[in-house]
Order: sequence, then structure tokens, then C-alpha cells
Amino acid sequence: MADTMHPLQKNPAWKGRRGPVVLVIMDGVGYGAYEDGDAVKASRMKYLDMLTRISPHTKLKAHGTAVGLPSDDDMGNSEVGHNAMGCGRVFAQGAKLVSSALESGALFAGDTWKKLLGNVNARSGAALHFIGLLSDGNVHSHIEHLKAMIVQAHKDGVQKIRVHALLDGRDVEPTSALDYFTSFEEFLASFGCDYKIASGGGRMYMTMDRYNADWSMVERGWKAHVLGEGRRFSSAQEAIETYRKETPGLLDQDMHEFVIALPSENGEETPVGIINDGDSVIFFNFRGDRALEITAAFEESEFSHFDRKRVPHVEYAGMMEYDGDLHIPRQYLVTPPAIDRVMGEYLVKSGVRLLAISETQKYGHVTYFFNGNKLGKFDDALEDYEEVKSDVVPFEQRPWMKCAEITDKVIDAIKSGKYAHIRLNYPNGDMVGHTGVFNAVVCSMEALDLQLGRLKAAIDEEGGILCITADHGNSDDMYEHDKKTGKLKCDANGNALAKTSHSLNPVPAIIYDPEYKDEYEQTLVEGLGISSWPATLMELMGFVPPSDYDKSIITMK
Repeated sequence: MADTMHPLQKNPAWKGRRGPVVLVIMDGVGYGAYEDGDAVKASRMKYLDMLTRISPHTKLKAHGTAVGLPSDDDMGNSEVGHNAMGCGRVFAQGAKLVSSALESGALFAGDTWKKLLGNVNARSGAALHFIGLLSDGNVHSHIEHLKAMIVQAHKDGVQKIRVHALLDGRDVEPTSALDYFTSFEEFLASFGCDYKIASGGGRMYMTMDRYNADWSMVERGWKAHVLGEGRRFSSAQEAIETYRKETPGLLDQDMHEFVIALPSENGEETPVGIINDGDSVIFFNFRGDRALEITAAFEESEFSHFDRKRVPHVEYAGMMEYDGDLHIPRQYLVTPPAIDRVMGEYLVKSGVRLLAISETQKYGHVTYFFNGNKLGKFDDALEDYEEVKSDVVPFEQRPWMKCAEITDKVIDAIKSGKYAHIRLNYPNGDMVGHTGVFNAVVCSMEALDLQLGRLKAAIDEEGGILCITADHGNSDDMYEHDKKTGKLKCDANGNALAKTSHSLNPVPAIIYDPEYKDEYEQTLVEGLGISSWPATLMELMGFVPPSDYDKSIITMK
């Protein structure tokens, strides 16, 4: 039987430590499967290697079913990874929930689907718009989810559909857009109805900003999707091919906007997919972090981030509820997992004072996602959250990011004696890893490693415990390999093809405990997932974990 929420029981055999238990999440840093392309292995990781050598360590699963995704072919991501590390159990996650809702028909039987389609069918000329990421990366969205909804919309009598399709190249191969767009345009044409791609662009150029890092991205998306403003083309294929010809080496994720415009009755080119009053709009990404800002642009009456010029009166829905506390969006198609009794809530109920810190790019991960997709604190008196503002520049230009500034603040927190637990995220391995620039990733890794050395020194001085891990792999797998043979993929010139997506590789679990007092075995349990961290951390703070939490990686004596 699951435990109800109550203070944790103390372990009388625990002998205590002078300093805090610090959890370091090296975002996107795994153990590579290939020598070629493993930027972590190619880096001079003096302190990570030393900490691994002198400490109990093992490998943890951070993808697929170990973090609630449909299968072990699915790469992990930061959101589900932080969910797992925060709640200590595995919940069915976005992709799996949406797939189940589509297969069962529950999504189409829901009131939101019926309302949005009824709104379109009741108005002559009204359109059903879909906005989202057109790929099968299965991290933010899946093209098969979109296709299933279009098939059902056709059955339900919708005559006009417009798709505002964002290019991926981040969770899939970096220049694979035409693999999706060409066949998708054929798919739309097969219905014999007025179904068209209306606009698009790269996911890191428009629409999909997060954590208020760069609202100009959302503005560019708004102009293209809603207003029909932007560079015009006759088809998505023409747009993609033109941009690639003009800018050799351009990655899909960075492609500028395109608006599909065709000749009207008067001969003038007119955008085919402007969003008008009376239309319905579905943002079909299931992941929340990069959905919140475009949702705000549609839903908020008091909006000051940019001049929207015109706000159409539409029925808007997200694929899922992206923020369970603030209930954003107001309408959604699939209910997200109800993650309860997370580690942070247990700790504050047990009187533990804690700090969560990262820079902007991952601040929401060590707070919102770590807390089970909940905004705010469980206890204002016992929790401190700190955001270090990220630079708004391409990550390959500042690969060290804010790891030194984060470390400055964490060292101060360790030395203050205020906290029994600190969790932090270094985004370098993930954010720089997504650029595909190998040398920049090496630079980011070596910058991060210096910070591990600084943290070790602080832990030595204050007598705490340093736990090092990651939420998924990325920087450990920077080149494309053939999935069957493992052979390195190269271009016509023999250059390795860059990989910008996450990996399926395991991640570190290192426990550096300089004042170890023989309370647990020095050999860590093998074969577990990152959801085992909460039970582990609780034990390292002298508590007995909840009975239904996943097994700890340490074995108490």
C-alpha cells in the first residue's frame, strides 16, 4: 500500500554528516556507446574521472520505460528525467498517454475535441489549425499523433485544415525535415479536401521558446502562424530547399520562418493559413515547457511580451495540460499524469531546508518538473529556489554557459550551513550538445568539470555528500551511427554527420562521501533507473524512504 503524505521516519542507525547532501545533475551527460562522437570521453574530465575512481558508482537507465516512455527505443528527455528524479517512481508520460488516448479513442470522445470540431463545423469557411513540431522524435510531439487527429477530423466532417509545422532537427537527424514534410504533404493531399501546410520554421528560431528566455521567438511564430506575415513560398518543400541552398550547412532547428501563399482570385498571392475569428487551434505538442509561451499569446488578455497586433477569437486547446497548478491551457485533449508525493514535499514535511538552483534554461527542471509538474514551493520557509539568468546567445558561442556562476552560489550555500539538501542542474551537456558542434561540447564539458572540482573542495571542507548524475544522455553521442551496424555515418566528403538528439545511453550515479561512516555498502546496486535517486537521497539524509518509492542505489547495513 502506498504511503500517505507524512514526515519521513528517521533512520536511527544513520550517523549524520556535517554538511548537506548535494545532487548535481549534469544535464545530457551519459556513458557513450561509441568511441567516435563521445564528447564526454574526448574531454579532459579530471575531476569527474577522479570522483568516479575514488567513489562508489554505477550506471542508471534514463530512457524508455525506465522514465515512463512507451518503449526502450524512446530516448529520455529532461522533463521526464527530472520527474523521475523528483518523485521516485515511474509514471506514464506524455507520449505514452497521448498514444493510449488516440488508440482507445478517448481523446476523440472528450468534450474538448468535440467542442473544437463543433466550433469549426458550425461556421462556413472556418478552419481547424494544428501548430507543433513535425517529426517522430517523440520528445515534444509525434507526427503520428497529428496524422491520427487529421484522420478523425476528416471523419468528423472538417473541410478546412491548416498545419503550422515546425522543423525539428534536434530530437531527430539535424537536416531530416524533408523526410517528414514531403510525405506529410502527400498525406494531406490524399483526403481530397482543403488540407494544407500553412506556415513553419525551425523550432529554435520561432514559437518554441521556454522559461521566458527569448520572447522574440514566440513573436516570430505568432506573425507567421496567426498573421501570415513572413517570407512567402508556394510550398513547405520549396521553402526548405530554398533556405538550404542560400545557407549551406543550415540546421533544421534554425531555419527561418516560411508562410505558404498562393494566388487568389484577383491574382495576388495570399497566405493560405491566417488564423481568423471563429477558427479552432490545437497546439499538438505534448511536452509543456516549450508550449507555455505560445499558449499565453493565445489565451492571456493582459499580454505585454510583444505586440500581437490582432488576437483572433478562437477555440484554443493544447494536447495536454502544460501547467497543472495554473491550469494552462484552459482546454486540453489529454490529461497529464498526476504525480504526487514527490521528494521535495516529503523533505519539507520532515523539516529539511533545501535549495534548488540552475540557470534559466534548466531552472524549471529543478523546480517545476522536479516537483511533479507543479509551480511554486511546498513550503516558503524551508525552500529557496534560485535562477541564474542564461545568456541569450547561441550555445556554441558560450559553451561554458553559467556553470561557474551556479557553482559560486552553490559553494556559498554549502558553506552557509543553512541547507541539508541542495539540487542543481548544469545545462551544458544538453544545450550545447543539441547544437551538434563537437568542439563546443568538449569546451562545455571541460568547463563543467572544473566546477565539479570546486564542489568537491567545498564538500571536503564542510563534510557533506556529493551525488553526481544526469537526466539523460546527449553529449556522449554527437555523431550519427547506423542503428544496425554501429558504423559511423559520414557525408560525401567523409565528414562525420553531427547528431543533435539525445542518446539512449545510461548515465552516471556517483556518491562522493568523504566522511563515510560505514552505514551502507560501498558497492552500489546495478540495473536501476534514475527514479532510484529520491530513495537514495533520503537515505543519505538519514531518513527511511516511502515504501512505494523505487529501490535505492545504496544498500543500508
